[in-house]
Amino acid sequence: MATATNMTTVKISSDGAWQGENPLKYALPLLIIQTTLILVLSRALAFLFKPLRQPKVVAEIVGGIVLGPSALGRWKAYLRAIFPSWSSPILDTISSVGLLFFLFLVGLELDLHSIRRSGRRAFAIAAVGILLPFLSSIGVVLLLRRTTLFPSSNDIGFYPFLVFVGVALSITAFPVLARILAELKLLTTGVGETAMAAAAFNDVVAWILLALAVALSGDGGSGRAGTPLVSLWIILSSSLFVVFMMTAVRPVMAWIARRSNRAVEEACICLTLAGVLVSGFATDLIGIHSIFGAFVFGLTIPKEGEFAGKLLERIEDFVSGLLLPLYFASSGLKTDVAKIRGAQAWGLLVLVITIACVGKIAGTFVVAVSSKIPAREAATLGVLMGTKGLVELIVLNIGKEKKVLNDETFTILVLMALFTTFITTPTVMAIYKPTARYNSRFPSESPSFSSPSSSGKRNKYLRILACLHSPANAPSIINLIDTIRGAEKARLKLYVMHLVELTERPSSIFTALRARKNGRPAHHSHRMETCSDLGRVTVMGAFQLYEKLGHVKIRRMTAISALATMDEDVCHVAEDKRVGLVILPFHKRGGAEGGMEVEDLGEAWGGVNQRVLAHAPCSVGLLVDRGFAGPMKTARGICVVFIGGPDDREALLVATMMRGSPGVSLAVIRFLKRGDIDGQQQSEEEEEELDEEAVAEIRRSDGYATYEERRAEDAMESVLSIGRSGDYELVVVGRGRSSSKAAAAGLRGWWTEHAELGPVGNILASQGHGLVSSVLVVQQHSILHSIPMPLPGTMDGERRSPPGLAICSTV
Repeated sequence: MATATNMTTVKISSDGAWQGENPLKYALPLLIIQTTLILVLSRALAFLFKPLRQPKVVAEIVGGIVLGPSALGRWKAYLRAIFPSWSSPILDTISSVGLLFFLFLVGLELDLHSIRRSGRRAFAIAAVGILLPFLSSIGVVLLLRRTTLFPSSNDIGFYPFLVFVGVALSITAFPVLARILAELKLLTTGVGETAMAAAAFNDVVAWILLALAVALSGDGGSGRAGTPLVSLWIILSSSLFVVFMMTAVRPVMAWIARRSNRAVEEACICLTLAGVLVSGFATDLIGIHSIFGAFVFGLTIPKEGEFAGKLLERIEDFVSGLLLPLYFASSGLKTDVAKIRGAQAWGLLVLVITIACVGKIAGTFVVAVSSKIPAREAATLGVLMGTKGLVELIVLNIGKEKKVLNDETFTILVLMALFTTFITTPTVMAIYKPTARYNSRFPSESPSFSSPSSSGKRNKYLRILACLHSPANAPSIINLIDTIRGAEKARLKLYVMHLVELTERPSSIFTALRARKNGRPAHHSHRMETCSDLGRVTVMGAFQLYEKLGHVKIRRMTAISALATMDEDVCHVAEDKRVGLVILPFHKRGGAEGGMEVEDLGEAWGGVNQRVLAHAPCSVGLLVDRGFAGPMKTARGICVVFIGGPDDREALLVATMMRGSPGVSLAVIRFLKRGDIDGQQQSEEEEEELDEEAVAEIRRSDGYATYEERRAEDAMESVLSIGRSGDYELVVVGRGRSSSKAAAAGLRGWWTEHAELGPVGNILASQGHGLVSSVLVVQQHSILHSIPMPLPGTMDGERRSPPGLAICSTV
């Protein structure tokens, strides 16, 4: 009652310091200061924890603990100035609004059909993983109620206290677990798929148990609100609410989603956001927390179509980036480590942590081993299932709000959640080390484009891995691949990988989850896709058409990873599938009129290409697209710029395969030093001999290609004239890692802007010269000529050993 009285005297904003007022005595400026402190500290801690691969929630909880009474809050003047007691309801209300909309997003992304199909093994792991810790919590509750450290717990009803503690010990944080698995590149491995399926079951059970706990708790287990009859009415009303939402509201939301277009889009989105608030009010009126209404309302939104994606775009960044950290931090602000005093209190903390860890690991391990999962993977599953996070904190905060959990119990359970989540990543990295196939063979055994595989069976096929950033890359890459097949249309096994950046946005995780079905790689289902998947669907749709019309075997994949490790996914698949050529799109894309201004994904994607070139186990082609035709459309003319060296020879080989394609005319222009033209000076060096052998066939060609020699001293102007002439739709060049060749042609200085393109590629990709030709930069795989590149966070030439692979594939 004192809090309500104080709140009536709180003013929103001050008249300013010039009139002698302290802004920190007013609600809005104080809230701004609090929010800024929380965001700055949590982001700084997230940066510090990043090398440990900790999820962002750990940094946000630790930030709240640092700002609260456990650390800085021990300085009373600071606590009274920045976090006075009267400001707590304001901060909690704002953060609860963020939580309300975040739970709506969770419901929006959650696919109930996928959970239902997740399999018996995942269901058994989830059931035992919940049951064993929950049963163990009975002993913890009895011990806590009898200890003298927690006298207030004696006034709490046994069953509400048991349910809250049991849920806190037994649940798994589904979103946090997804983030950990993605960052460890285990999301779509067998372990990751089983863990996510079990966590999905766990999440649903956790919400049901939490609703039961809220219904039983009332006001701390005392009073009319906590009587069995009232609790029964609350549970019955909640069930009717869910039925009403699924049978009446869901069709209405499907109709709104279908009607949403540019004309009425804003009205539909505003109506939906109002529905979130009304649903939250309805469940609060029933007697359970308002977050349940928002969560259930999210489930009513149709997952197919663009409407769900538009909702995500409108509110996700604001909620996840600003409001949700306030909720995590407010939990840390309520945590006072100083409440745990003496050996007995610390012993209880160790006991709670032990029961939470052992219960999860033991229960999961037994079921997993009985399901014929190897012991190491079974132990890894147990550790992963112990991940805590958002749901855990919601349970604890509601328990504290309902006075079921006192300050001491709340602090112990928050620290337990923090500890179990913190140790998940390092423990998994220590006990689960899948066999690293990547770079396991000597590089000389890896294929080049000229010899796709040493296997006789696989040699029957031309094997190519095509990587794409967006649907815009699909037409040009399809046209390039079809041209490479030549007139004879060589048998092709094509692997298509859509590269998706893993960001801090929760929707990037759910994009990965939707790339699989039943925990296994499968066909993309249009029914399961949201707007966040539309790019992938369009990409794969274009290649599905090419598969039918071009009689090509295509395997479609989605690699979702941080840009710093994206190259590992590409190189792993290239080696695993024994492909002869990887095709990458340049991060800048232009139009047929010339220039590179249409699209620029940023230099970070250029770094991905550089790392792939440095470590690829096969030849690589980098396509600079200036409108290289459309699907199935042939090119007008193809020109090979040949200076010499292994990359130029590989570029010549790729272009030679294009000969005979309908409408394709091939031209080879070789640049030679003074005195070399017409064979006047023959070098005895091995490289010169190999160059001569490479162009010998072109010289003897019977009309399918033209051959011309030019002076190396005029290379730059000649290359520019080739690119802007309009005679060639595609210019094929080598990356030119032979520095002596580039120096002889006067091109040494053209490495600087985009190292992945090489000197000739940089000239042809430059702006301001009226260039209209697309460019294919080719690098041959050769251990003798490879130049290791320093990677972020590594020494020169050092290779990171990937613990797994975050790739979703479909056949």
